[in-house]
Amino acid sequence: MWLIGGLYIAGPVIAWILALHVAWRYYLAPGLPEHQKPHKAGLGVWTWIAGMALLLVTLWVGHINFDLGLGATIKSSIGWAKGWALLAIFIIAGAALDVRPAVIYRAICKLGAQTLVLLPIFLIAPFVGLPETLYVSPLKIVGGPGPEYFATTLYTLEPGAGIPRWQFFAPWSPAAGMVALVYIICAIEEQELKWKVIGISAGLIVALLSQSRLALVAIAVIWPMAFAISRMNKPVIWFLAAPVLLFIGFFSVNIVQTAGEVRSNFEGARADSTRVRATLGRIAVDRWQEEAPWFGHGIVEKGPHLVEYMVIGSHHSWYGLLFVKGIIGLLALAIPMMVSLFLLAKRAYRYPEARVGLSLLLLLFLYSFGENLEILAYLYWPALILIGNGLRPRPTDVSEAA
Repeated sequence: MWLIGGLYIAGPVIAWILALHVAWRYYLAPGLPEHQKPHKAGLGVWTWIAGMALLLVTLWVGHINFDLGLGATIKSSIGWAKGWALLAIFIIAGAALDVRPAVIYRAICKLGAQTLVLLPIFLIAPFVGLPETLYVSPLKIVGGPGPEYFATTLYTLEPGAGIPRWQFFAPWSPAAGMVALVYIICAIEEQELKWKVIGISAGLIVALLSQSRLALVAIAVIWPMAFAISRMNKPVIWFLAAPVLLFIGFFSVNIVQTAGEVRSNFEGARADSTRVRATLGRIAVDRWQEEAPWFGHGIVEKGPHLVEYMVIGSHHSWYGLLFVKGIIGLLALAIPMMVSLFLLAKRAYRYPEARVGLSLLLLLFLYSFGENLEILAYLYWPALILIGNGLRPRPTDVSEAA
């Protein structure tokens, strides 16, 4: 799929096939045997359905408010169907259908094996004179955010420094780091040691070669946090946490100073990138407050030369939502995410599926401050299925079933 530039097309196609399958099982096949009937959606799943549907409504209202025309409205609605809609569709598919997480874990580990086999080609490409991008697939004719989604790229060079970075099958390097983290979390759950080692190794290599600062932070934070939350019912966790909290209390001033230095070094690692991201965010917030506070502008717009003509609100899901869909759009994502985090944390100590879902949702929450989640849903969709699987009401959660 990467070689033919078809990944951006495959994700939405898989999603809508699953949506039709779920709809057929729910509404068009009432005579199914009991073991073939879909599972009931719980509160968490319904909040995602409502939230993503609300994003479509805010999009329409924004287009009406700014008189953008029927053509632009249809185009943006198709974009919603290939982006935000995928979050709800894959989550409800993971909750309603009998998806076995072990199949996803093994598939990801096998993809890791392919990555390791192809890795030497990626690594030597910048040093033997191979072009950065081999070609852009003619499939781009179907439309998308940009040609990078249909390009077969071996590597990129860091502007100014000339240092190679690798993005593998993602449209840019930080996105590769995000997908790598999804794969690491899944590979940890693989039962067979050989595949576990392959999957984790491949994920770590992709994350490191992407040179994404956010990926490095996520590696150290996400899984341990989810592991601790899933065991908060065990006294040993509280006994271990007590001396840590005491240590933090004694040395809080030093810790704050050290955290500030780490943050400065983190932002200084790519000062130009940090400056552009911060400026894009300020422009998005200022124009949201002054021009379209409730339902946003309806469409994305390119920024000025100061931000290298990048899209206003890009590299940040919350700024992007404020600019394009207003405060209503921001709440349409924030509420499902918060409800799901609560439900998954509540179940994580009882169900391994919920712990995995919690890890993946924490990852998406972290990356919502560095990427536009809807644009990359076509790549990280296995995470959405596993989040839906974790949100599925279990026998002890009958009160949540709907």
